[in-house]
Amino acid sequence: MKGKRPVGRPRKNWSAVKEVVKEDPEHARVRVEVTDDQQVGHLNVRPHGQARNELEERINDLGESWETESLFEDVIEDISEDRFFDDVDAVTPEQAVRYRQQLRDIGPAEFCRLTVDSGAITAKKLLTAFGIRPPAFLEGLPDESYFGLLTLALSRELAKRAKLLKYNTIDDAVALLKRSRNIVVLTGAGISTSLGIPDFRSKETGLYSQLEKLGLGISDPQEVFNIDIFRDDPTIFYSVAKDILPDTKGLYSPTHAFIAKLQNMGKLLTNYSQNIDNIEANAGILPEKLVQCHGSFATATCQKCGHRVQGDTIFADIKAGHIPRCTKCIAALRNGNGNGSVKRKRSQHKSNGKRTRRRSSEEDDDDDDDGRYDIPAAGVMKPDITFFGEELPDEFTQRLVKHDRDLVDLVIVIGTSLKVAPVSEVVPYLPPHIPQIYISRTPVSHINFDIDLLGDCDVIVAELCRRAGWDLEHRMVAPDQVVDIRLEEGYKSRHVFTAVDSGSRSGSEL
Repeated sequence: MKGKRPVGRPRKNWSAVKEVVKEDPEHARVRVEVTDDQQVGHLNVRPHGQARNELEERINDLGESWETESLFEDVIEDISEDRFFDDVDAVTPEQAVRYRQQLRDIGPAEFCRLTVDSGAITAKKLLTAFGIRPPAFLEGLPDESYFGLLTLALSRELAKRAKLLKYNTIDDAVALLKRSRNIVVLTGAGISTSLGIPDFRSKETGLYSQLEKLGLGISDPQEVFNIDIFRDDPTIFYSVAKDILPDTKGLYSPTHAFIAKLQNMGKLLTNYSQNIDNIEANAGILPEKLVQCHGSFATATCQKCGHRVQGDTIFADIKAGHIPRCTKCIAALRNGNGNGSVKRKRSQHKSNGKRTRRRSSEEDDDDDDDGRYDIPAAGVMKPDITFFGEELPDEFTQRLVKHDRDLVDLVIVIGTSLKVAPVSEVVPYLPPHIPQIYISRTPVSHINFDIDLLGDCDVIVAELCRRAGWDLEHRMVAPDQVVDIRLEEGYKSRHVFTAVDSGSRSGSEL
């Protein structure tokens, strides 16, 4: 499970892809051949792999930069959706549930024979049963052109953990909470948004969306947290760090209080937090119960000498928009103990007012006429948050593999879309027979949870506590809070929570 936070992929030009596929639709055709109905690894997709190389070469000729993956493997992530479609010819939610269950019951070979091969449904329409929107670049092509995507959709569905069919209702969720003694809680930015801290990926309000509007001279807002870019030019990170610096003054959300309650009741095994705000400490979650997967602002480390300090010692510099420097390095330089060698400084080039991160060999050559030199400087302090490209803390792997996997009896995921590896692999790594509950505003399609509770995290956990007979005292939870709960169409285990005015209900509680 040990790994680094991955960096993002280059964006793709789908209009170019469309032209390539239209020129040679045969490369989109794949037949599903299975030797073992229940083993996804035995799907024979070799023709698709052969097509990949030629398509890659042709698309590269068009000036695109692609990773060594198949065309459809890249496409499928961009056209997957977590809700059913109402703007294309799609199966109904009820049909989708039946198709997914049928695939698991009879295996992919028989499933394909009874559906697409028999003419009962087109491959294009069947894609929607697995959350795949038929891509525009295949529009107008023969149905066989969709076989490649369908193969990957079936493979992806069978690779998921199978939902435990006996857990569906809110009462089931409450019963699981009450009986469990070793709960793993995995949290994301969604549990802090009620405190005014933005999440990362929400459209318009998310941090990445806001960063994209600032004109930082980077191709992707996620590069703000890229360790190579930080080392090359820390001003990019520190120009926005003051906006993400936690300033909660001891506050915590009802969801943090819920996790602390599980701990105080002897039910919390581990809270794996992806958040860097360190608010868990405000709620009283003990360090031995907490793994901060992406680090936090609680401490900071010099990138030159490794000196570590309490995070709040550099907050003043961050809030002022300055790059914090290492006090130990400064003292050494003042005492003459630093590296006093003077080196010719590499020339700096700017283009269109943007910072240049990647320089050519010509740009890296010293300019004999610039007369500038590198003067020894104190090291840059970096908050101990895990940037993309950095290793996750050793504690993450050690605790998950050697401790929690054998003890966990319930998994609760709150306020995260589970899009960033390797934390996104925690849930699939845990034993599949352990019940799993998902709490967030929007569902996810790449993991099959047993019960989905959708809405405001604070509202949901407060309602769960009320039904369990537990007091969740928090100033943000009204004692007479009324919650409307409805079952989402097409599902038996997906419930939508909405806080309403006291005394009014628009639906029935389940």
